[in-house]
Amino acid sequence: MTEEPLPGGNTTRGVVRIGDTVRRPAGPWTPAVHALLDHLQAVGFRGAPRAHGLDDKGREVLDFVPGTVPHDERSGLLDADVRLRRVGRLIRHFHDAVADFAPPPDARWQRLVPTDGDEIIAHHDLAPWNLVVGDRWTFIDWDVAGPGTRMGDLAYAMHGFVPLTPGTDPERAAHRVRVLADAYGASPEERRDLLDRLEPRTRVMHDFLRDQAALRNLPWLRHWQEGHGDVWRRDADYIAAHENIWRAALRA
Repeated sequence: MTEEPLPGGNTTRGVVRIGDTVRRPAGPWTPAVHALLDHLQAVGFRGAPRAHGLDDKGREVLDFVPGTVPHDERSGLLDADVRLRRVGRLIRHFHDAVADFAPPPDARWQRLVPTDGDEIIAHHDLAPWNLVVGDRWTFIDWDVAGPGTRMGDLAYAMHGFVPLTPGTDPERAAHRVRVLADAYGASPEERRDLLDRLEPRTRVMHDFLRDQAALRNLPWLRHWQEGHGDVWRRDADYIAAHENIWRAALRA
């Protein structure tokens, strides 16, 4: 069958579509990720693709999910509060669905940045570039799933979906912070935890790229050279500078 290269893939090269499936390079973490995806399907979570093992080339096989990936903030696809609420509910549904997942005893996860706990198996990259908006909304690219926390996962998502970046008016951003937290159903305790994680969860991405670039590790060296580290640093500074605004927005 014809292999159609798929766009995107800043960290994973060689992703192709064949019919109604996606083929991606597998890694030591793939069996654990597929066990996670199998669990999510078994408990009724439809916001993740189904896994279908490996093909004869050793690539992982996943459902192809039709739709639009709103990775470009200028698309406006997620500007409306009603759609942001849907994102919050989808993340909460995922976290609830994964709560009773028991990883395989020999599970190996791709741990790129220091984890903030082992409350759940988190996605670790919930962002507009990993969301397919179509007949159903689906998070893709589960390669870096692994032990983490609910609020760490939500803090990372909040950075991308609000977005928490210097180009966003702080008052507008604060409104969207509240919308997302409300849609998730965050408790007062979770909101305090979330506030504490917003800036560190963003800054750790800068530190990761800096350290990997110093080791000349690809593709992270390329990302650093392209200025991705500067973007994460500026975003972390923006979040830190407006902490009082986020605190007021998250007050339950």
